[in-house]
Amino acid sequence: MATLRALCVFCGSSLPSDVRFAESARSLASEIAARGVELVYGGGSVGLMGVVADACLARGGKVTGVIPVGLFRREIAHAGLTTLYEVGTMHERKQRMYDLADAFVALPGGLGTLEELAEIATWSQLGLHRKPIVLFDVDGFWDPMVAQLDRMVTVGLLKAENRELLPSATSPDAVFELIDAYRPAKVEKWITADER
Repeated sequence: MATLRALCVFCGSSLPSDVRFAESARSLASEIAARGVELVYGGGSVGLMGVVADACLARGGKVTGVIPVGLFRREIAHAGLTTLYEVGTMHERKQRMYDLADAFVALPGGLGTLEELAEIATWSQLGLHRKPIVLFDVDGFWDPMVAQLDRMVTVGLLKAENRELLPSATSPDAVFELIDAYRPAKVEKWITADER
């Protein structure tokens, strides 16, 4: 792909007790900073979101957060970011993060992370963008989702080429290798009767 300037990271606003989740978030953020790539994320100071932002900032990285005004009390906006955008809605948040980023990585997270990931993957499937998306797997966290995606292909609800929109990696280096190797598929989303 073209030069990676900014990478959007989707991740949870909670912090799992398993330390491997925070360690993986820190290692990814450190690699983002080391490569001189800007981190774009949801703007919070808590959970894995806070871990990612703090680790990137600690390595001298540039960090941009995007947070809806109504979430300040709950997610607690990070006060030490390079840039913080306040937007009116969750949809505006996703759109702004999309506009700012050249690629996307999903660390473990809850429903919000899953929703962000599903929407950005759907936009790609529909041809609305051609930006890489990677699942950063920690301790098999994304395995059930990978199995579900494969099942969608098996039953004929998802084209195999579109299944490839969501590759997974288990290390920061592998994340960047997948981003660098990304070549957008040129395939129609729709599965026709003769393809079944």
